[in-house]
Amino acid sequence: MSDSPDILEPAADSGPGLGLGEPPQPAAPESAQPYRVLARKYRPQSFAGLIGQDAMVQTLGNAIKRDRLAHAFLLTGVRGVGKTTTARLIAKALNCVGPDGEGGPTIDPCGTCEPCVAIAEGRHIDVVEMDAASHTGVDDVREIIEAVRYSAVSARFKIYIIDEVHMLSKNAFNALLKTLEEPPPHVKFLFATTEVNKVPVTVLSRCQRFDLRRIPADKLAALFRSILEQEGAEAEDEALALIARAAEGSARDGLSILDQAIAHGTDGVTAAQVREMIGLSDRGAVRALFGQLLAGEAQAVLATIQEQHDLGTDPASLFRGLLETAHGIVRAKVGGADDPALSAEERAAFADWASRLGFAPLHRIWQLLLKGLHEVETAPMPLEAAEMALLRIVHAAGLPDPGELARKFESGEMTTAAAPAQTGSEKGGGPQGAFPPTYAAMVKMVADSMIDDESWRTAQFLERDVRLVRYEPPHLVIHPTKPRDEEFFRDLGRLLREETGQAWTVETSDERGEPSLLEQEQAALNAERESILQSPMVKAAFGAFPDAELIDYKLASGGAA
Repeated sequence: MSDSPDILEPAADSGPGLGLGEPPQPAAPESAQPYRVLARKYRPQSFAGLIGQDAMVQTLGNAIKRDRLAHAFLLTGVRGVGKTTTARLIAKALNCVGPDGEGGPTIDPCGTCEPCVAIAEGRHIDVVEMDAASHTGVDDVREIIEAVRYSAVSARFKIYIIDEVHMLSKNAFNALLKTLEEPPPHVKFLFATTEVNKVPVTVLSRCQRFDLRRIPADKLAALFRSILEQEGAEAEDEALALIARAAEGSARDGLSILDQAIAHGTDGVTAAQVREMIGLSDRGAVRALFGQLLAGEAQAVLATIQEQHDLGTDPASLFRGLLETAHGIVRAKVGGADDPALSAEERAAFADWASRLGFAPLHRIWQLLLKGLHEVETAPMPLEAAEMALLRIVHAAGLPDPGELARKFESGEMTTAAAPAQTGSEKGGGPQGAFPPTYAAMVKMVADSMIDDESWRTAQFLERDVRLVRYEPPHLVIHPTKPRDEEFFRDLGRLLREETGQAWTVETSDERGEPSLLEQEQAALNAERESILQSPMVKAAFGAFPDAELIDYKLASGGAA
């Protein structure tokens, strides 16, 4: 696990920082400390320095005050939110003796007593840290089991911090269970993991669990600004917002990027340098591209994609920027709280789009962008996949909204007049746009479409396993007697649209409806057979030959057998 800096003050043992733009310094003496990266230099030294973990700190504070300390704690969360740091702070809180050496456990360790200093420097004999990634076996755990029998040498509690605990083997976990459930009163276990789902339930049930939260982007940006002031460096607000977004809630990741950005720039940290450094798309270019997608400008879209690619922008990053834009517009439309990391230009653009776009097209664009992002991330040619996905959105932007079409049909603004006819060679049927006069004719049209084998199976299902509730082209309401998924009915609507040239709506209903076509056909055959059996001639024949059977019959043109 990791160094997880979430503080506003540097560590007590931190060395001098590198100031940006400072005059050259003379060569440092050999005894000077080497440069320490920001992620280690600004590691929290107290619970007050943790960012975004107020609930956990309050719970621990109350437990210490009321002497209700658990014997094992499990700290989980994404990388860089402070799991290892929190474990060390808990160790300090439990073993602090205060400046006068008479203090007890406290949520505010002094940081100056011998236990606090030794734990901060990682040299306390009673605070043992173990990396489970490199000590996975039962023998490693057996050493802990043997050692817990002995009291602490100089501290109040003997504490075992096991990092990435999910890496322990099954046998190692099983060996630890008994000791973990009933440890000696002088022992505390602190576990940390990024993959809590891999920790056995038997272990989880024996621990008090704390889920460390992702740090909000605005708090990360404020942290970075404070650290830059202490480092004597400058940065644009947009640059810090970009770094905070790229960190995805991890203080350590953000500080690593910030460290790199300070070294990358020569005149402060700028947004352009950050984008170039980590391959982020320019947010202004993303907004321009989003506008081109809405306008259906295919050539402009291709030119923008190529321009961003030439600048080193990852196509997947471009799609994430478009997704953020669509999300921001929807939030603006529903009146959600403004993202403090957004610039004034972004807020104005989002508000303008929100006033002009409906929810339906925004959600459609969101789904298309999600699909495009997946294609880009998995395609062997990401740039080409990005172009194809965005051109698909351009095409969709020019299509009429289905809801608006339905409204126009209902209001009479649009009629179901037949479209221009196609030849039989073009479509294998009659004129496209002409609706079949009956449900049975529609099923026959589906069967004769010859698009693929699936259309024949669809026709069989409609004939055998569907009861008609209402047939009002282009509106079809049916009651399936066998379950089919929603995709089947969407495909049916698509097939009908291709055959008639008009958009269909296919709905299912709980109403029983008419008998299926197969049931109707069978009923007609049974009625016909019964009518023959009841005819005088056939009755007379059966009277003369009681064991006779009606095997087959043929009706004359007048209906007689």
